Amino acid sequence: MRNVKVLHLPLILLCARVCLAQADFAPYFYDNGPYSHNGNLALFSLSEDTAIGTQIYRLNGTDPEGHEVRYGLSFDPGSKEYFRVEPISGNVTLVEQLDREKQDSIDVLVSITDGRSKVVERVTVFVMDANDEKPEFQNMPAIADVMETTESGSSIYRVQAVDKDTGSGGSVTYYLQNPQSTLFTIDRHSGVVRIKAGEMLDYEKTKAHFVTVIVRDGGGNFNGREQFLSSSSTLTINVIDAQDTPPVFIGTPYFGYVYEISVPGSEIFTVIAKDGDVGNPNPIRYSFDEGDDGVFHINKTSGCITLQRLPINLKREIFNIKVRASEVSPQGRLSDYSVTTVVIRVVDLNNNPPTFYGEKGPQNMFELTMYEHPPEGEILRGLKITVNDSDQGANAKFNLKLIGPGRMLRVVPQTVLNEAQVTILVEDSAAMDYEKHHFLTYKLLAMEIDTPERFSATADIVIHLLDTNDNAPKFSTDYYIARIPENSPGGSNVVSVTAVDPDSGSWGEVKYSIYGSGADLFLIQPASGIIYTQPWASLDAEVRSKYNFYVKAEDAEGKYSLAEVFVTVLDLNDHPPAFNDNFLETTMVIGAPVKIEAVDDDAEVPNNVIEYAIMRAEPDNNIFDINADTGEIILKSYIKSMAIIQNITQQTDCTWSLVVQARDRGQPSFSTTAVVKIDITEATQLSGGPLGSFLMQNRHKPLQILGMLAGVILLMVIITVVISTATYMRNKKFNRILPNRRVRRRPQKQQTWNIKNPFKKEENPADRFRVEETQEQQPENINYNNNVSNGREWTVPTVSATVAIKPKKRPAMNMQDTVNRAMVSELKMRLEQKQLLKHH
Repeated sequence: MRNVKVLHLPLILLCARVCLAQADFAPYFYDNGPYSHNGNLALFSLSEDTAIGTQIYRLNGTDPEGHEVRYGLSFDPGSKEYFRVEPISGNVTLVEQLDREKQDSIDVLVSITDGRSKVVERVTVFVMDANDEKPEFQNMPAIADVMETTESGSSIYRVQAVDKDTGSGGSVTYYLQNPQSTLFTIDRHSGVVRIKAGEMLDYEKTKAHFVTVIVRDGGGNFNGREQFLSSSSTLTINVIDAQDTPPVFIGTPYFGYVYEISVPGSEIFTVIAKDGDVGNPNPIRYSFDEGDDGVFHINKTSGCITLQRLPINLKREIFNIKVRASEVSPQGRLSDYSVTTVVIRVVDLNNNPPTFYGEKGPQNMFELTMYEHPPEGEILRGLKITVNDSDQGANAKFNLKLIGPGRMLRVVPQTVLNEAQVTILVEDSAAMDYEKHHFLTYKLLAMEIDTPERFSATADIVIHLLDTNDNAPKFSTDYYIARIPENSPGGSNVVSVTAVDPDSGSWGEVKYSIYGSGADLFLIQPASGIIYTQPWASLDAEVRSKYNFYVKAEDAEGKYSLAEVFVTVLDLNDHPPAFNDNFLETTMVIGAPVKIEAVDDDAEVPNNVIEYAIMRAEPDNNIFDINADTGEIILKSYIKSMAIIQNITQQTDCTWSLVVQARDRGQPSFSTTAVVKIDITEATQLSGGPLGSFLMQNRHKPLQILGMLAGVILLMVIITVVISTATYMRNKKFNRILPNRRVRRRPQKQQTWNIKNPFKKEENPADRFRVEETQEQQPENINYNNNVSNGREWTVPTVSATVAIKPKKRPAMNMQDTVNRAMVSELKMRLEQKQLLKHH
């Protein structure tokens, strides 16, 4: 309010009235207390982890006259401006990062104005702590020196750390990393590091320990979540050595050697010991405790052991000497000590290699003559070998080894000490073969085992083998295959066989012989193995084409082997085809063929394959055709009746004459001709049915006609006897005495026997050339000259003649021939398999 001077009371009262009429009151803030987020910002607190840009408060006030108010914020000069306000809404926003550890309160000037009056107030905003600071060590990392004799449980260091945060975030707790594997422990609250109970430091084991100490705060909120922070550092504990360890010998165990050439004063061995307390070591003094027998001396300061006597005067081979190493204290007194053993061996000097001896002294060549294939395990007594090493002990120990071809021999013994008699035994008798080795050469090796020098010696062993008759002759193959043309003259060579006997002298001479059922026509030269035919032998492939027999190869003592010989007689074309008769007569029915046949006595194709041809036909050459393979003669296809034939020949009745040639396919080729007379007729000209046709065809063969008639009569007699016997048996069965009762029997249907009389003339002449078809199986047409199938109705029975000669009767095959053919087949199969294997 504005101040006015005091006037007279009436005037004052008047002025007061005027002022009340014109008064302008200032705006003001609402005071909502420290825990409110709107008002005048007085006593407001804010966490230091609040993010920049966060709206933290809203200034709130009013004007008594209701005018619109605006808000403002300002700071003291030189102060950081942490907040910004929106004048109209009063929203306060954080614009700088807070840090309580640097500034825990902020003074702010807040203002409110209605445009006429402005009110400014100073308020304090408190910054609240967040757990954003790690604990910090005050005295780490650090190094602590501790005597190794420090007792367990003793305190050796105190770790200090602080945390700038307040509350639980400012409290710290101490830990050790991997506490189970360390010798130390730490108090969680005070940070005092101690040696664990029951543990002791040992400088000789570990000279320094590295302990990792971890300090952690009590945790607190940061950015809306609870957070624990920690730090770590290393405490190095150096262990200080103390005089608590006796001397230690270096390089144990100790071994020394006295050689036969050693002299008194020779250095045998030097022992070395050091104080176990290497941090502050004491000097060492050496001495003998026992076992030296006055033979050896030791230097007190260097530990060198020397010989005092000649080796030849030593009574023992091994000395076990106790050597003491004692510490010398600074006062010159002997304190801690250690004892070790030095083993000194009196050894022979290895200066003699192994040596082989024979009956007359040292020897490096041994020879023996013996027969091949001696019994296994036999001792070669002709070899008298001794081996010796003049050294002593390990220097005289060596191995024996036999070096040579294969494993035919072995040596006994294989390990020798000083001296031994050498024995050679036969191990593989079969390999000692004169045919492979006339002599055997071996090296007998003696080599020391446990010496550095590895001295060795060798001796040559030469064995001369003598031959025995241990091999039978052996053929070059298990079987021989030979071929020879038939009609070859006697004494012709067939095949040459070869057998070899590897034995020497007369045992290697081979004598050949043959035997077996197939060997009758053959001979063999005993010395050369040439197989040839008997002088009188005549080979004929038509009689026998395969021979097999065995050939034996035998040495002077009767040892032999066998091989099999297979001989094939090659067929030659030496037989021409032959007809049974060179002049033949027959009758041909139009539509039916006439077959002629010739036979070739050659054994193999193509020599016995025949081709037929019509050389000439009279009175016309264009009437007939012939099948070149079967010999069937047939009229040409356009001739269907006798009228056509008569039209061609201009004759009503004629007999045809054909010259037919039979030629084989051999080289050279042979041929034979025959004249065939043919009467041609039609089926209607024949009478008497099949019987008439048969009589017409065989009118020149009365014996066949009589034989047929006799067969028909005999068949009728047999049928009559069968019927009579059946009737008699049936009547006898039904006329016997029956039981006393009436039995009604149904009359059985009598089987009718239909016997066709071949001599009965049929009523219809056309039926003579017709065959009645039935549902039963049709009889096989055995007339080979008929080209009409059984399933087709035919009107003309086959009336034809077959010109055939009686084939020459070939010799019957016996069991031996069958075996021979089987063996040849098996042999061919083996040969084919071998050829296939070679190709693969």
